Amino acid sequence: MRGPFNAGGADPRGVGGEYLERVQALAPQIEACADQIERDRRLPSALLAALIDAGLFRLLLPRSLDGAEVDPVTFVRVIEAVSSADASTAWCLCQTAGCSMVAAYLRPDVAREIFGRDPRAILAWGPASEARAIAVDGGYRVTGTWNFASGGRHATWLGGYCPIGAPDGTLRRGEDGTPVGRTMLFPATSATMLDVWHVIGLKGTGSDSFSVSDLFVPDEHSVARDDPSERRHSGPLYCFTTGSLFAAGFAGVALGIARRTLDAFVDLAKAKTPRGFTRPLRDNAVVQSQVAQAEARLGSARLFLLASLEEIWREVGRLGSLTLDQRVRIRLCATYAIHQAKEVVETAYHAAGATAIFASGAFERRFRDMHAVTQQLQGRQAHFETVGRFLLGLEPDTSFL
Repeated sequence: MRGPFNAGGADPRGVGGEYLERVQALAPQIEACADQIERDRRLPSALLAALIDAGLFRLLLPRSLDGAEVDPVTFVRVIEAVSSADASTAWCLCQTAGCSMVAAYLRPDVAREIFGRDPRAILAWGPASEARAIAVDGGYRVTGTWNFASGGRHATWLGGYCPIGAPDGTLRRGEDGTPVGRTMLFPATSATMLDVWHVIGLKGTGSDSFSVSDLFVPDEHSVARDDPSERRHSGPLYCFTTGSLFAAGFAGVALGIARRTLDAFVDLAKAKTPRGFTRPLRDNAVVQSQVAQAEARLGSARLFLLASLEEIWREVGRLGSLTLDQRVRIRLCATYAIHQAKEVVETAYHAAGATAIFASGAFERRFRDMHAVTQQLQGRQAHFETVGRFLLGLEPDTSFL
């Protein structure tokens, strides 16, 4: 990424720098595949193999399973760099990397079965539209449909959250009366994929639905995600919730889209003389102001996210836990970054004039991708209300923290 204020992040001599270098090496291939990714609504096999070989699906997987186990700042920077080449590719990597964090909650032998034996192992999941798991001897009988399974077309394993019921249909409930649920993990070959991902943006994520019917899932292939009592890995990365890493990573997707869009507009402004004008766009005072303000938006939002993650990472490493205050802060800076990135993309798109509407250009797809980012869970403006309640001393809804 070219931006003049590209500060903050991983040590370029360390693990973070290594993975960023891998992305830089792959960027031309990712960009060359962008049209095919959009058309086919999934990653091409050659690119998929290259991403796997580069370890980019294993960014958040424990090192004991040949994962990278990178820190959150590195994770965001890598996803951001991939997104500057193609947002759908970055989205798939972010989603499946977050899913792989479940390895820290599995028995070591089960984690090896899913992730360790197959270097091409990828886990994907999505929220349920309808699901149930009936407790039986040794496990569960699972029936359900889950949606928005980004990267699911490339997955070797799938997962789905289910409320747990008895054979008579009675739901298990916790001490507070809420239903008890677990995430069930099963081979992708056990599920039926449903071709529903016909959308305006992030087409290449292949975020289709999948379903299973009366599938037996062994107890050891189920987890209570983000439940500290089930966490088996002591590394500081796994003190973070999957929700926090999803939020930060998808903010990285948005930042990558915005960075590349703004850079493309700067190039255009130097060369394009609009109809009716005698001088290029860059000589226009309004454009000059727009570019400066867009750079400030993008740079400040990015720094807020990366600096917050870096500070929280140090504290988690020192104390061995992630506090509610820190989870709220991650949600705030991630949501803010997504919406500031949207503003930057919209500014560049509109300032580019008719040039921006051509599918062959640098703006149209990124405009659609950016607005797909803001429409999904991580981009909800309602997150600001959650944060505001917390800051004002009220009880926040912690469902998405």
